[in-house]
Amino acid sequence: MDIRRTLLQQHSKANANKIADYVGSNRPRFKQLVMVYLAGPYKITQRAAWPLCICVERYPHLVAPHICPLLSFLVVPGAHDAVKRNTLRLLQFVKIPVRYHGKVIDICFKYLQANKEPVAVKVFAMTVLGRLVKNLPELKRELRLIIEDQLPYASAGFVSRANMVIKEL
Repeated sequence: MDIRRTLLQQHSKANANKIADYVGSNRPRFKQLVMVYLAGPYKITQRAAWPLCICVERYPHLVAPHICPLLSFLVVPGAHDAVKRNTLRLLQFVKIPVRYHGKVIDICFKYLQANKEPVAVKVFAMTVLGRLVKNLPELKRELRLIIEDQLPYASAGFVSRANMVIKEL
């Protein structure tokens, strides 16, 4: 299967599942999907995000060799909201290697505190942070303060996730 060509055919759940089923737990195929996601253009990246997230949910271990390029892609100046949202979404399903914790924590705190970030980006950043700071008391306090500071003005989705994250802290 030519993943790029298949992505261009249509943007649908059926197509995303078809690609995810094709990739399965196959490392070279997963790498190919990641490369398509990173290569763009935006339309391809957006469409590749769905099967990529499905694959990561099913086989989280596949993403380990690709964490570094995904994090680099996440902080490209002017990165589209869909890139941020989908990359953070898939990070919530994986065990992030310790060597990347500092970078991921910095990125997530930046997105969580940014006024102009969409709710979905903030929610996924909050979830990833909640998992990473569980054993870091000073960062747990900081995360709790940032979340609580935003609650009075937040959407229902943000409040719901915030309550779950705070409860887990």
